[in-house]
Amino acid sequence: MSTATAWAVLSGTGLGLGLWSLVSLSPRLRSPRLVDRVAPYVLDVSPQAREFLRRHSVDPLPVLGSLLTPLIGAVAGAFSRAIGGTDVVAQRLQQSGLRKSVEQFRTEQLAWALVGFAAGAGSLFLPVVHAAPASVQIAVPAVAAGAGAWARDWMLQRSARLRLSRINSELPTVLEFLTLSLSAGEGILDSLRRISTASSGELAREFSRVFADVHSGVPLADALGDLSRRIRLAPLTRALEQVMGALERGSPLGEVLRAQAQDSRDETKRRLLEIAGKKEVAMMIPLVFLILPLTVIFAIFPGIFVLQSGF
Repeated sequence: MSTATAWAVLSGTGLGLGLWSLVSLSPRLRSPRLVDRVAPYVLDVSPQAREFLRRHSVDPLPVLGSLLTPLIGAVAGAFSRAIGGTDVVAQRLQQSGLRKSVEQFRTEQLAWALVGFAAGAGSLFLPVVHAAPASVQIAVPAVAAGAGAWARDWMLQRSARLRLSRINSELPTVLEFLTLSLSAGEGILDSLRRISTASSGELAREFSRVFADVHSGVPLADALGDLSRRIRLAPLTRALEQVMGALERGSPLGEVLRAQAQDSRDETKRRLLEIAGKKEVAMMIPLVFLILPLTVIFAIFPGIFVLQSGF
């Protein structure tokens, strides 16, 4: 088979899959069945409904997904068992605010690994790689696949770290807002509802979830404890423990929240001072290697020029 024929077959296969997927995404003309309309409303009480929707839910390509979902699920499960860390991934998914399961993340990570493997295999046609030893040619696709899986995990870590940083920066303001609402005579639930509707930050979204859980029948202490376990941010955990203790003992919440807000601001100041202390050596690099040499040059060069002109 010539190179042109191979590219033609590959392009035709990709075009066929793309057209097939577009046709599968077109709306169906028949009316929905009764089971399709009832199943989403009985998920909480019917395992058969959950299994029915799970069997028919494929993402992103309905037709291709229906054919490959069992194989992809088995490979993703084996991939997850091979690299481990399921609890850590679940925690990072919760901290990053992603509504995904560990299996879905592992599937994405496997897809990134396959893309990296394909890119590594494609690089074998480059003259530099093609001239390398056979061991290097075999290692390039494997390293590229590992790099793809690691890149997806790194993106998840970065997303969780940035979101925790935003929550930590929002914590003093949110606690002061809750203190103001409680001082105005509102209850703790009304204060949580107000902050979840008046703010659009990450912590406000978490409190809106707590408010929804309480309205669904979950006790407030349990909902706050679930928030603490879900985020696992030390300042937030400490503040929520103080709030739950005040609710159990009947202490005034306003004073507790005000003290926690002040402690959070003090901790932010201490953290900034620690970061400044760690960056002090790094800040010396541009001073020593850029600013100081330029200052010396500007101070000495005119004198050298005058001496050379005088003689």
